[in-house]
Amino acid sequence: MYFKDREDEVELRVRSKESLDNGREALLSSPSTSNKPVIRSFDCILVAHIIEDEGDQTFKKQEAYINQLRAKKMKVTQIIHENKVFYGVRAPEEIFEKYKYLLKVSDSCNWVCKQKDYVPNTTRIRVVHFILHHTFIGTGEGLRDLVRQNAFETLFCLHETKQQRYLKKKWANWGAIRHLIYQPVNDIREYFGEKVALYFLWLGWYTRLLIPAAIIGVIVFLYGLAFFNTNPLIKEVCESNITMCPACDKRCLVWNLSDTCVYAKVSHLFDNEGTVAFAMFMAVWATLFLELWKRHLSLHVSRWNVYDWNEDEEELILELVNEPHCKPKLYVHSYLRSIVELVLVTLVLVVIIGLTHVLVICRVASAMLLYDSSWKFLSENASVFAVMLGAVVHYLTIQIMTRVNRFVAFKLCSIEKTRSFAATERSFTVKMFTFQFFTLFSSLIYVAFFLGRINGYPGNYVRIAGKWRLEECHPSGCLTDLFIQMAIILVLKQTISNIFEFAGPWLKLCLKRTVFRKQLRKCGNCYRKACREGGADIEPCDICNLRDWLKNYHLNTVNAFSLFNEFLEMVIQFSFTTIFVAAFPLAPLLAFINNIFEIRLDAIKMLRLERRIVPKKTNDIGVWTKVLEAIGVMAVIANGLVIGISSEFVPRLVYRYRYGPCANGTATDIQCMSGYIGYTLTTAYTSDQKVQQDFSSEQMLNNTYCSYKDYRNENDHSFTSQYWLILAARFAFVILFEHVVVICKFIVAWFVPDNPLQVKNSRLSDKLFRLKDELWELSQKYDNRSTDV
Repeated sequence: MYFKDREDEVELRVRSKESLDNGREALLSSPSTSNKPVIRSFDCILVAHIIEDEGDQTFKKQEAYINQLRAKKMKVTQIIHENKVFYGVRAPEEIFEKYKYLLKVSDSCNWVCKQKDYVPNTTRIRVVHFILHHTFIGTGEGLRDLVRQNAFETLFCLHETKQQRYLKKKWANWGAIRHLIYQPVNDIREYFGEKVALYFLWLGWYTRLLIPAAIIGVIVFLYGLAFFNTNPLIKEVCESNITMCPACDKRCLVWNLSDTCVYAKVSHLFDNEGTVAFAMFMAVWATLFLELWKRHLSLHVSRWNVYDWNEDEEELILELVNEPHCKPKLYVHSYLRSIVELVLVTLVLVVIIGLTHVLVICRVASAMLLYDSSWKFLSENASVFAVMLGAVVHYLTIQIMTRVNRFVAFKLCSIEKTRSFAATERSFTVKMFTFQFFTLFSSLIYVAFFLGRINGYPGNYVRIAGKWRLEECHPSGCLTDLFIQMAIILVLKQTISNIFEFAGPWLKLCLKRTVFRKQLRKCGNCYRKACREGGADIEPCDICNLRDWLKNYHLNTVNAFSLFNEFLEMVIQFSFTTIFVAAFPLAPLLAFINNIFEIRLDAIKMLRLERRIVPKKTNDIGVWTKVLEAIGVMAVIANGLVIGISSEFVPRLVYRYRYGPCANGTATDIQCMSGYIGYTLTTAYTSDQKVQQDFSSEQMLNNTYCSYKDYRNENDHSFTSQYWLILAARFAFVILFEHVVVICKFIVAWFVPDNPLQVKNSRLSDKLFRLKDELWELSQKYDNRSTDV
């Protein structure tokens, strides 16, 4: 399978000897200046506070660091403005010649063969940024240490006005929403580097693949909606005269099952035969998405000539460029440190799971308070409002724990002592996602698999602190509670979080705008004609430089984990879209709508509201691929358990073919499920002394019995044979479901190879071209020697 669009076209050529020679002559003879970008005067900007006392240690460290940069032949231009000093840093071409040569002779970097005339600005920024962070003064302190000591305030790279204006018009504006998922990823890569480009490429691909999932989810939802009035189970609940046991102590009274007719209809929307098929589809969809993403990724990284890029080689090259006598950072491992880290991670997870118990207590307590409310509407719908309130509290807990989890994950990474920043980022990603996953899904796991199953029965209810009864499920099932919980969390997370994500930086920028305009007026205006016309070879004057630096300085700050936050947000959404999707078929639709806005929001934020992110080179999305694969596996397990254990799908099948009117083959199809609701209920009699202890005569309204949902004997309340048969059928379904889906996933993974044939052939042709080019240079060298002789 091969998806082709304007961004995916890969030109494949098998170069003949004649075409190689012609291409080589053209390359050597033409200046190739037409496509040459405007080279910025400065690669990075350092900002520091002015220190008047030259004897101050902070001032001396400033001077020592700047002198170290100049010793590396860096061009450092100093401009003083008010109480700050700006240092414009530009690296000499000698550094990039070394960088290009080392890339050429390395085993995994061949891009330089096609970029001999100039070094892209993204590469210049990346190399200079690395050198600045690996330059040390005599005391052994680097830039990070000097920033902590307030010797320097910040370091940032500059936006490029022309390219920035082009991307604003084409991509980073709200009007571009009409293009839905189209993005100029090649232009993004040329401006922000491969890492940011791959994020937007992944986000666009994920959003595109959500379209079929959203369509099928809506169809499943409409399928449940179509049988609102004709479904026999809904009809049985709405016309029932069964008296149900009180849902709480003290003020709760017995109630009629028909009072929950609306709840039964809502339950059928998300607990029907279509849900099973949709859950299987989404499990296979997750695998298909990843396999097609790998193909889509390989097309672009091959086109960008980073297919064979290697992180370790890139790091060694940058180390050599910075310090020719450097030593490699060796890999180290400590079993003691790993054990300590594992114990600490386990303790954090235990605390997070403990918070789930706190949320359960809050739900139970709020339900009891709502039942005791003097407002009739609240008391009659206390269980629904308790679920909704629990979801809101859970969302607030998520927001708080996100910050706590981030702090803990950073501390654990510092204990680990990783070899490089990339290794730290991978370790932090795994830890942070694990903590976030348990924070988000631990409460959902309780609702899906424990709610209504551990609460006991009349005469033997399970109580928290011997006071509050645990919650019960509705006779129509517990899946509606899971749906409400997921819907509220997903909607709040996607709306409120996005509003704060955009409004926060925008408001900060608005507050800074007055100060910025005041500082611009103090800079003065430039009337130099060359500065106004611009050009690749024009050096701007100090006034123009300072105005540009101030414009970038007053933008919102970014850090090395800014892109991580965006990835985490989308991967968490992917988790909601696949895990427990059986309870919420509309999740893919909500995710698709959110992502349409998310693409533009992230684009506007990165390009217009924040300083330029330091471009990073990469050829994949890193450890996130493994995380997505793990989510795909968990989706199979979770959806199988939701359908097999949480939903009423299996009990309905058992009733239809074992205990219902159709068991003997005499009833019509419509009548097959008649009597199912009563079949799932057990009667409790007030003649039982234990029941009398739980329900007072005022609660029973002089009724001598009431019903509750469970498969128990009426005499001793032990489990019936139906319970054990249904339990066996549930586990059999889970095993069958997961094996079938896993087999389908393996077939899809095998049928859709990671690399298209076009990419493989293109790589072979490219390698052949480079080998022939090396052979031609060698032959030229021998020809020159023979001529000299």
